[in-house]
Amino acid sequence: MKLVTWNTQWCRGLDGIVSVQRIVDGARAMADFDVLCLQEIAQGYPEMPGSPGDQPAELAALLPGFQLFFGAAVDEFGTDGRRRRFGNLIATRLPVAQVQHHALPWPADGGVRSMPRMCTVVTVRDPALGAVRVMTTHLEYYSKLQRMAQARALRDLHIEACAQAAMPPLTDDSRSPFQTKPHTPHAILCGDFNLGPSEPEYAVIQQAFGPSSLQDAWPLAHGAAPHAPTFRLFDRTYGPEPVACDFVFVSDALAPRVRRVDVDLQTRSSDHQPVLLEL
Repeated sequence: MKLVTWNTQWCRGLDGIVSVQRIVDGARAMADFDVLCLQEIAQGYPEMPGSPGDQPAELAALLPGFQLFFGAAVDEFGTDGRRRRFGNLIATRLPVAQVQHHALPWPADGGVRSMPRMCTVVTVRDPALGAVRVMTTHLEYYSKLQRMAQARALRDLHIEACAQAAMPPLTDDSRSPFQTKPHTPHAILCGDFNLGPSEPEYAVIQQAFGPSSLQDAWPLAHGAAPHAPTFRLFDRTYGPEPVACDFVFVSDALAPRVRRVDVDLQTRSSDHQPVLLEL
């Protein structure tokens, strides 16, 4: 399985041009991916820089043979009465067994800029790996309080899914909403976490709990080598130094399967760099 994850900044490059085509081309240049996880996908925000259009529809047209699942963390209406949505998207050419959208915690943090966050989960069936939960997310940037709550919630989602796999519900072949679900401990969690490897939230996500913790895939592929930067490599608007804040975590059983983790350090199609995981 090959997976690319990328915070696209609503597909806006450092030249200010919004181009969904350029994002798809950049991801394809990294790998012939089976799964594409994108953060900051917009639908209906004409006042944003670059005036993004209906980006889920554009992506669907550019990815024939893929199924697309858009999870809107923000779902609201403008003063013109038109719906506006902003969030994460997973596209895959693998068979899909289940789709879930989880709102992440948004505790009050007075006077701090923030917006709702969520995690989209698509369970795919890989010929070699079996059922795998692909989880993509984008955590809060400005509020540390909210970001920590969200990191804990991501870990809890994985714990819950592993418990379901270990203690499955009653088998149900009714073909109703109660029909048997594909519970699996195998998971990939990726996205823009808005935190570095030294932050406490990074450790919380990986905190062991028993049957299957989550591990950062970078050291599995690169050992003690520092993470390649994924943010502020070219644009220093948000800080003086390049940092790594876009990660891919894998469940314990998938850890030995990690073959490659790469970061594209050349592209300027977003203010973040895309990350490739190959299992």
